[in-house]
Amino acid sequence: MTVTETSTLVTSSPRRKPPRFGRRSPGDVAFPIANYALFTVFALLCAYPFYYLIINSISANDVSALGDVRLWPEGLHLANYLQVFQLDGLANAAAVSVARTVLGTVATVLASAFLGFMFTQERMWARRFWYRFTIITMYFSAGLIPVFIIIKALGLTNNFWVYVLPFIVQPFNIILAKTYVESMPQTLQEAAEVDGANIVQVFLKVYLPNMTPILATIAIFSAVAQWNMFQDTLIYITDQSLYTLQYQLYMFINQASSLAQAAQNAGGNLGAIAAAATAQTPTSIRMTISVIVVLPIIFIYPLFQRFFVKGIMLGAVKG
Repeated sequence: MTVTETSTLVTSSPRRKPPRFGRRSPGDVAFPIANYALFTVFALLCAYPFYYLIINSISANDVSALGDVRLWPEGLHLANYLQVFQLDGLANAAAVSVARTVLGTVATVLASAFLGFMFTQERMWARRFWYRFTIITMYFSAGLIPVFIIIKALGLTNNFWVYVLPFIVQPFNIILAKTYVESMPQTLQEAAEVDGANIVQVFLKVYLPNMTPILATIAIFSAVAQWNMFQDTLIYITDQSLYTLQYQLYMFINQASSLAQAAQNAGGNLGAIAAAATAQTPTSIRMTISVIVVLPIIFIYPLFQRFFVKGIMLGAVKG
């Protein structure tokens, strides 16, 4: 048989068609079904606590106080939110939390990006020392009392900037930014320097615009941490005008019984004639304020979701 005949025979032989779904083995069919079922159950378990808070906050308060609300609201109403928003200090605390989250996140993102970029520059004086000096703070801390003494000596007690300045330099975020910068082509900087750009211009005009995935990742970490923080208010703040929403939640949960009565009194005649279904209870106070605190960060997270996976992978693995 000649080469031509062999080639014709091979070419003319029928190709093997991929098996259809009906011809797949039982294991091939069962695995994706079990996989989807498992992750669906896991997702529902993660989402249920938030759902439980929401349905209890809009259910009849007497039913909610008994713990009888499980899967859907009972006696739907929104009076809890109207009354809770009338509690003293809540609006101001929300403004303080939003301000610290926005300013703290922006400052942390810019500092992490700039330091991560600078730690990749061979020309930086004592670069290795400063990088190790920064990273070692991840593992060692002076302790609460020395930190409090430093904060007080700097005049940051009862000062809004105590929410921002101590959290600007975050070693873990700097590691992510540095590794991401190292994965970018060095020729970008070389081309900019040939055109006369200095180091700050290289960072602002070349690297920073191309660091969106890792910046979004750092922004998520920082925003969640800033929004959920309340210990710094507990330690450094006594001025009620600087209380954050999380700290107010902490106090409200501890004082839920008295606040339930205060919410009813704030409603005036409505509170006096309200039925048991709409009268505030300690449980309704806890549930409603928890929803108010949690919802903003839940809505913000999806905005950065598309950058998160890409940023965390590129920022964690060099190459």
